[in-house]
Amino acid sequence: MTRLALFPLSGLAALIASTAFAAELGPLVTPADLAAAVDEAPVILDIRPKGYAEGHIEGAVSAPYGLFRGPENNPGAVPPVEKLEATYESLGLDPARPVVIVSQGDTDTDFGAAARVYWTLKSSGFTELSVLNGGATAWANAGLPISTAAVTPVPTDLTITWNDAWTADTAAVSDVVAGKSKAILVDARPPAFFEGKKAAPAAARPGTLPGAQNLPYTEFFRAGATAINPTGDVAALKARLGIGANDEVVSFCNTGHWAATDWFALSELAGIENVRLYPASMVEYSHTDGEMANQPGLFTNLLNQLTGGN
Repeated sequence: MTRLALFPLSGLAALIASTAFAAELGPLVTPADLAAAVDEAPVILDIRPKGYAEGHIEGAVSAPYGLFRGPENNPGAVPPVEKLEATYESLGLDPARPVVIVSQGDTDTDFGAAARVYWTLKSSGFTELSVLNGGATAWANAGLPISTAAVTPVPTDLTITWNDAWTADTAAVSDVVAGKSKAILVDARPPAFFEGKKAAPAAARPGTLPGAQNLPYTEFFRAGATAINPTGDVAALKARLGIGANDEVVSFCNTGHWAATDWFALSELAGIENVRLYPASMVEYSHTDGEMANQPGLFTNLLNQLTGGN
């Protein structure tokens, strides 16, 4: 198992700028981009769990992150398609209309919420998708207008199917671990989780997937920044992860939140093909009898719990 050191991010801007995506919008938009996107008339999804009533981007629809997540004991699980379909309809979504996803943006972990919703919508057939980089906080810090007027969406009537192209489930991951199939496993969690010193509350065991490499989601942010860094050396990134032509990559974490940031950076920004998200991640996998790596012994695990892994 390898933990990757911080890699330089220095060359994706031209790649992103040259990629036609979501009409005039790309996977990432700045507050200025969104403010100028009059012709695109996107649906703006405010996914913050709270704060919408106190102020939001004018016209934004309140769509709390929890609508796109699983139950408390397995929050990374994807909701049933029929439930997602009903959610999209109630939010007034239409795959033919651009969608911009807005998280809070107070911390770098907030980006994972937007990336996870983006991944969910993309897997549901939406193609014109963007994330507001830096979220609602960046919008407010840019001095752009804030509204307190609640928006009541006009419901739509949709038929949604799930595209598995960007999804890895527990059975597929278990096959990789057992050597029945091949994939590059990327652990997006901070090192303490990868090393088995910490575990998510809902996880049955600490540790990581055998053969996984640690690429903490924080690698994609400058120190102290809450907006993801849109530039990077794609060739260097692929070399560090050992990604060759036609290789499949699986990003995972505890509940598919931090892993969504890695997935977004690798797939949508770096343009690497065959990148999948394991949505239920280690919480679900740890409840199977599958092999684990970096799993501490009983005494060490108890000590880690008492000391917080420090």
